[in-house]
Amino acid sequence: MEKPLPRPAGSQSRSRDPWWDNTRFVSAALIVVLHTIGSIMSRHDSLHAFNVATWAFRVPMFVVLAGVFSGAGPLGSRHLRTLLRNIAIPALLCSLLFSLEMYALGSPFKLHIAQLPWTLWFLMSLFFWRLLLPLVVQLRHPLLITTIVSLSVGYLEEFGLMYSASRTLVYLPLFYIGWRLGQGALREWFESRWSLPMAVAGILAWGVVSWLWHADVKGNWTSMRHPYVADTRLGLEGAWLIRLAVLATAVGLALCLLRVTPRKRLPMISALGAGGFTIYLLHPLVILPVREMGWIQRADTRLELLGLMLAGVLLAALLGSAFVRRLAQPLTRPPVNWLFARRPAQQTTTDSSDTLSKRLEKRSASHEDAGDRQPTYG
Repeated sequence: MEKPLPRPAGSQSRSRDPWWDNTRFVSAALIVVLHTIGSIMSRHDSLHAFNVATWAFRVPMFVVLAGVFSGAGPLGSRHLRTLLRNIAIPALLCSLLFSLEMYALGSPFKLHIAQLPWTLWFLMSLFFWRLLLPLVVQLRHPLLITTIVSLSVGYLEEFGLMYSASRTLVYLPLFYIGWRLGQGALREWFESRWSLPMAVAGILAWGVVSWLWHADVKGNWTSMRHPYVADTRLGLEGAWLIRLAVLATAVGLALCLLRVTPRKRLPMISALGAGGFTIYLLHPLVILPVREMGWIQRADTRLELLGLMLAGVLLAALLGSAFVRRLAQPLTRPPVNWLFARRPAQQTTTDSSDTLSKRLEKRSASHEDAGDRQPTYG
């Protein structure tokens, strides 16, 4: 049996594993920085190079981390309630706030339900990934099958932005890989001495490649939102090869980032990483009015661009602070128990065994029936 990688304890624990929190803050900060500069990226070649160089460390890394802390056991009533309370309802609440904010900025009011705005697609996909994982792990060759689905969905017009269908299926292999990492896969990579210089070399090499050839990387290759288009010499028939190469690169770079990230507790970084979910959820609500009022568009010089990127990092740090997390808790962990009917009496015995189940999870996280965990990047 594979020995599981270190995992942060559950939401009720007094301690967390700093390795995952350190990685989480890096990814969250890069996401905020990219969304801060996104509206002016087309004007500056260096910003586009930065986008390509850091792409794998943003959304793909978040997908892998989400898989690490997901359970593949049967979805009981407690797990389904957790999905609704911690993922679905916060996503809908933030979608409503987004609509109200756009309305206040002068746009017609539009309520987004089936197609959540901006970054909220990730939460909708996360909801479906957590539902699909217990089924995926029952397959004979789960990584092969999910990869085939990921590559094939680009040929189907029906899968697009609605219900985040395209991204959900395209990123499903990365979510599964994250789950396997949580079960102890590739432990030698994370603990061997030889892998550290290889990981550093891989990140540096990708940085050089991104700087030299970023202009050749098309946005639809990494957006994963739409069907394939014949935009290369491979034509439409070979578009799946591009997606395969992009996903494989994302996985490799995510593993490199995890390898080079310190496992010890870092001042501020580890604590801020514990608020990764809050950072991801709230930063669009801060950036949107700043962008719509034209303040970001004014940045033009190198010094101004660096200042703008630094402002993105500072915003991520602010939103990840314990103070903001407490203020945002009604949004990120809404009190919605009143929505649910009381659980049947026959579930009392099962519910009373939660403490024992948690102990069993810690003892053997590699067991396929390990219970579902709370999202640990929030």
